[in-house]
Amino acid sequence: MTTITLKVSEADKKFMQAIAKFEGVSLSELIRTKTLEAIEDEYDARVADLALSEYEDYLENGGEVLNWDDL
Repeated sequence: MTTITLKVSEADKKFMQAIAKFEGVSLSELIRTKTLEAIEDEYDARVADLALSEYEDYLENGGEVLNWDDL
């Protein structure tokens, strides 16, 4: 695994250490999982917004809405 250096205030470090202890994980694991979860959530939201926008454009240009029974 590679190492990434992260600069935080002493107060933030203590807070993150407390949360890591509370969750029973290492500080590294806490930062890794919470960061990746946040990035994935943001990515999913952007993809959903793009898909909705494309669908709305499709409908505005005469696209047909299908029912489940028609599929």
